Amino acid sequence: MLKKNDEKINGFLFVAVLPFLLFAMAYYGFESSYVRLKTMEKAPDFMFASVYAYRVIPNYLSVHVTEVVTFIVNNYLPFLKNFLLKQGTLFYHSIFLINSFFFILSSVVLHALLKLGALHLTIRRMIHLLAIFFIVIIQYVPTNCDSIAIFFYLWGALLTLKYLEHRKLTDFILLCAVVFISTLARETSCLNISFFAAMCIDFEKLKNKDFTFIKELVFLVIAFIVPYAGLRITIHQDVSFVEGVYFLDNFSSPFNLSGLLFGIISLYFSYLLCNDKGKMLIRKYLFFAIPYLIMIAMVGLFWETRLFLPLILTGIVVAAHQFKNVIPKQ
Repeated sequence: MLKKNDEKINGFLFVAVLPFLLFAMAYYGFESSYVRLKTMEKAPDFMFASVYAYRVIPNYLSVHVTEVVTFIVNNYLPFLKNFLLKQGTLFYHSIFLINSFFFILSSVVLHALLKLGALHLTIRRMIHLLAIFFIVIIQYVPTNCDSIAIFFYLWGALLTLKYLEHRKLTDFILLCAVVFISTLARETSCLNISFFAAMCIDFEKLKNKDFTFIKELVFLVIAFIVPYAGLRITIHQDVSFVEGVYFLDNFSSPFNLSGLLFGIISLYFSYLLCNDKGKMLIRKYLFFAIPYLIMIAMVGLFWETRLFLPLILTGIVVAAHQFKNVIPKQ
């Protein structure tokens, strides 16, 4: 009984407390020179213009959590107000609370993903910590949507693996719901379709004209397209699809090139840890993620390495599952 309680306490410290402390260090231990969120009094106008307007969940939370935090501080914690304002605006603290909440949820989901691999506890925790550090290090580009998007992406990956293992219809319905909802946060949700396709499509079956997976993929695509198109129909913007085209900047700026190199090397690192089956899965995943890769090359900035994070985390999860055959479970 005591041992089980110790395991629960240690798990809580590792999955929730340590990640939260690392996240807090990223937001308050050093200041981002990329986005000046720390000095903004409220959600900036650019969050409600162009492509950012379609990220309705993070935008809604940014506005209303700031209102709640402001109300609580002004009415119940006035003695803390001066101290808090020295560390950033109430809007900045609200963004931190939102992002840290979904970051801890991401850590919990990541823990569940790694447990599916039947890894030795020590190895599982080392891989978990590696993934956590990757998530934390990209916070030099703080946004109101990335932590939310990563949580939904990891949750979708977990549901995919559970569905493919047990074939429970409830898992697939929940996966479709996750894709639908996460599209309201960020377009990263399309990568859940890429992950599902990479895990379930067998090229040998395709050669034999076995297309049983098509129906499932169609449902996932619909779950993505309906909210994606719906947002662009209901929210009218001067620019509906992209804020700008940065293709030349991405391959001419040393910062953007270094960001691209970071993404490539990070994914290649996990690729090297995989056996042949794992390497094939990563190659299939990248193949189905080509539309996403083209879009970040065209309209994203490589220096914002947060764009590569779903790919990196996928590589880590796939690599982790390769250890289950060589290291005994604890």
